[in-house]
Amino acid sequence: MIAFEGASVTAQTTDGAVTILHPTTLALAERRISVIGANGSGKSTLARLINGLVEPSSGTVTIRPDTERSLDTVRDGAAVRRAVGFVFTDPAAQLIMPTAAEDVALSLRRTHRDKRERRAAAVAALDGFGLGDLADRSVHALSGGQKQMLAIASVLAAGPSILVADEPTTLLDLRNSRRVGDLLASLSQQLVLVTHDLELAARADRTLVVEDGRVVFDGEPAAAIADYRARSAADPRDTRHHGDRTP
Repeated sequence: MIAFEGASVTAQTTDGAVTILHPTTLALAERRISVIGANGSGKSTLARLINGLVEPSSGTVTIRPDTERSLDTVRDGAAVRRAVGFVFTDPAAQLIMPTAAEDVALSLRRTHRDKRERRAAAVAALDGFGLGDLADRSVHALSGGQKQMLAIASVLAAGPSILVADEPTTLLDLRNSRRVGDLLASLSQQLVLVTHDLELAARADRTLVVEDGRVVFDGEPAAAIADYRARSAADPRDTRHHGDRTP
């Protein structure tokens, strides 16, 4: 469960305070939630509030991982970041170790103290993502799709209850986008997916449409996508829904 209670985000500029996300109240219990909207709409800010990458300027954001008490993203930041994994658009932002196995092993330090056991667990995790034969390959030698799959594997190796993915297919070709999309749709963790790919967004249980820092539609994916299309068509300046892959 993820709960927003009047959560807002503002930023100070030379021209004064700018509101990035207006006060938002949501209770997100569905297993798969997609978030769509134009670039600059505030959807990534909403997603980053969930694991404390961004802190609310007012209001609160709390999560309730399986069998745990509610955690406040500000007060309980370290615990929240253990419970909420985050996948970035560009995997280069989070692949920091020399090889694939070492990168996954980094996420296993708390649960596998012995180095050999940690290595074996990392290779096993890679096998589960079809990357076992790439365990000792440099992360820089991987394809874009392999890098994103590795980034997801590394995040999931830490055992989060919730996964937030911020436009994880934007930099990928169609084949790899579908591969990553299939993986995300199959996860047992609660998933919050920010995406421009409306075909992928439609696979969620619930979809939020964000516009100008507000959640302007919240409901069934097909209806949400129709609302987003109508809003985009009504604004001739808005050509930013370039990730739309639906007919």
